Amino acid sequence: MSEDQLEEFKTIIHLIGERIKTLRINAGYKSYEVFAWENNLSRIQYWKMEKGTNCTLKSLYKILKIHNLTYQDFFNSLEDK
Repeated sequence: MSEDQLEEFKTIIHLIGERIKTLRINAGYKSYEVFAWENNLSRIQYWKMEKGTNCTLKSLYKILKIHNLTYQDFFNSLEDK
């Protein structure tokens, strides 16, 4: 992966994390820990996703299901940023 591709990847992961955090807050959760606990998610994994340091498709799928979003809706919302 080139340096430019790596930077682009980091930017995308960061945007995903910001969007996940926004979804949580909009759902009425101030704490990522409470959100993770109430939705049967690993707190550490969820925190890493919000921070943009780790995001698996499996975990993203779970979060999108919690918020009743499709991948298409989620990624389209990123393009608006």
